[in-house]
Amino acid sequence: MRSKLFVPGARPELFAKALAGEADALSFDLEDSVVEARKAEARETVARFVASDDVTHADKLIIVRTNAPDSAHFAEDITAVALPNVTLINLPKIESPEALLRAIAMIENAEHANGVKQPIGLLVNIETPLALAHAAQIAGAHPRVAGLQLGLGDLFEPHGIDRTDARHVHASMFALRMAAAQANVFAMDGAFATLDNDEGYAVEARMARGLGFVGKSCIHPRQVSLANAVFAATDDELEAARRIVDAANAPGRSSNGAFVVDGKMIDLPFLKRAQVLLAASRKSN
Repeated sequence: MRSKLFVPGARPELFAKALAGEADALSFDLEDSVVEARKAEARETVARFVASDDVTHADKLIIVRTNAPDSAHFAEDITAVALPNVTLINLPKIESPEALLRAIAMIENAEHANGVKQPIGLLVNIETPLALAHAAQIAGAHPRVAGLQLGLGDLFEPHGIDRTDARHVHASMFALRMAAAQANVFAMDGAFATLDNDEGYAVEARMARGLGFVGKSCIHPRQVSLANAVFAATDDELEAARRIVDAANAPGRSSNGAFVVDGKMIDLPFLKRAQVLLAASRKSN
């Protein structure tokens, strides 16, 4: 997941274009990019698109960022978007393992109601000082957690922390990466809001790559190529991805459930990531 493009849930005219683009993952957003009056509309529009045949057959990781679990919208968000085509649900504003487990209970109920057979993985936002302090415990609280995502805007801005100082960025990235490593989940870098500063975006992306992050978020399609270039897969990563896909396609393997490759348990998020890596490699050759 070199690049994860945010797609505003209230902008359906962008959906098909994003699906045809170069981002490895699409994150349909029901939270910050959607005004209060359009929450219900965005939820329904995203659910309809995510369930479409075009998405079913796309070589993309499909993510939906819901509203916060303690918001008035979360229950309806989950009921609408806990669907088979969704690879990950991106949970914002999680600050404790207890809050995560409460959200998971609601997700499990929605999956059962929607006929989802393979549990949907979670990408958990770490975007407050309290969340960062508890990041390792949050990441290890449940096997559904596939990764942690750093949100520097929410983490820095309310507290007057200067994001232009690379020392501040590196310290936060390192803390999140260590928490993810402790729980054996991936770390994903967050958004970079200044659209006309490609070098600033690339600097943060290179810093994240050096710390072992898998990719960086994009809030505009112009950032996708920057992320893809910085996080291009190595030969070893591509070979590991081929082994995962080959194992998934092996004769006699059940279409549901996890399997083991190179001594590691592989489930749907890992398989989708392997497929994305190989698809991106084919496009670039």
